[in-house]
Amino acid sequence: MDFRRTTVAALVDDVVAKRISSRELVDIALARIDEVDPQVNAFVAVDGDRARADAAALDERIAAGEEVGPLTGIPIGVKDLEDAIGFPTSQGSAVYADGPPATSDSALVDRMRAAGCIVVGKTNTPELGFKGDTTNPRFGITCNPWDLGRSAGGSSGGSAAAIAAGMVPLCTGSDGGGSIRTPSSVCGLSGLKPSLGRVPMGGSAPPSWGDLSTRGPMARRIRDIALALDAVVGPEPTDLRTLPMPEGSWSRSLDDVHAPRRIGWAPTLGYAKVDSEILALCEAAMARFAALGAEIVHVDPVFPNDPVGPWLTLAMTSNLRQLGHLKGTDLWARLDPDHTAMMEAFGATTSGTDVIAAIDACHVANVRLVELFHKVPLICTPTVAGQTPTPNGLGTIDGEGTPNWVSFTYPFNMTRSPAGTVCVGLTGDGLPVGLQIVGPQHGDVAVLRGLTFLEDALALDPIAPL
Repeated sequence: MDFRRTTVAALVDDVVAKRISSRELVDIALARIDEVDPQVNAFVAVDGDRARADAAALDERIAAGEEVGPLTGIPIGVKDLEDAIGFPTSQGSAVYADGPPATSDSALVDRMRAAGCIVVGKTNTPELGFKGDTTNPRFGITCNPWDLGRSAGGSSGGSAAAIAAGMVPLCTGSDGGGSIRTPSSVCGLSGLKPSLGRVPMGGSAPPSWGDLSTRGPMARRIRDIALALDAVVGPEPTDLRTLPMPEGSWSRSLDDVHAPRRIGWAPTLGYAKVDSEILALCEAAMARFAALGAEIVHVDPVFPNDPVGPWLTLAMTSNLRQLGHLKGTDLWARLDPDHTAMMEAFGATTSGTDVIAAIDACHVANVRLVELFHKVPLICTPTVAGQTPTPNGLGTIDGEGTPNWVSFTYPFNMTRSPAGTVCVGLTGDGLPVGLQIVGPQHGDVAVLRGLTFLEDALALDPIAPL
């Protein structure tokens, strides 16, 4: 079995109908991890014994005729920024990698287990999720299954690479500036960053990136993501930001999708330079929308300038809050040097007034989006601006290296908007390219439907050559 050539829904049906057991699915996942992860390095920890025991217990429940969840038997990886019972939560850092195993699950992992998922291991992430490339001094580089010499994106690159390589069909991810959308795009997956509050953070510790970051499931295709979202969205009393339960099933809302009547097209957002090959693939996808009945409305400029400064202020002051007490100790020297440089540049001299100004910038950006969403129900952009870099390298725009090859994603963390990506083709050197679809506040279903429609219309089903 190749997890990439079936759906999560089909796997669940097979387990419930006893055509295959949960234990067999776990064994398939573990065998694939053994086969290809030495090349990809998507997982930082695997516990096969625990996964097999959990799967066997689930199979016993099925045999006894007990009611089981909507994700029954699905082996998953958990991004190493959140807790999963029995695993240390290293957060991609040597400082935390040798910590004690977690004794409780994050809210997302808890809900996925309750839905029937089996955790097989933890997936790699850059330190505290600080960059769009999954590499760190402790666990090394996660490679892209499409080209092992290229980045898997970040910060959910371990999860994206695990899915794209067929190790597991489902993972958890988080997105504070593009960390679900970027690796999904460069690894050939569809992906969704839900609205802030849809998937709870929760727990005793405050969320690390405040109102920027949200968690969510990751899979190859949007319908599987929607199926998993049905199991995990909803309020959580320890999360001040959680939203009420949706009125209906998100996955069932995708049964009959059609072209949106109007779509906004923002090829630069008003400030970004875009690689010409990426732009051509995205424009072709927009032309497909138009051919199937959507009116395309050019809405550039969306923003008057690049909001990366306020975003970095919020992200890096949050990380400095967590790690700043280590300054002057041996542990500070064990941190990723690129990370410490970023914290020094955007956090060490930041005042409280600077932080409030960055929060104000989020408000102003959202007001601008509200204006546009009165004209169009959805806005499309390229998901990334540049060609996929080598690990620890620079993305390229028309051959020129740039660190900001990911300039399209973080504004929509600032505005808390639902935003997703769908693969629209491959570059000349065989790397996937995504188109981003953004919706209004809490318009997750509209984004899911837009992504599903385009996914169906393009009929691409890219499988990494690994």
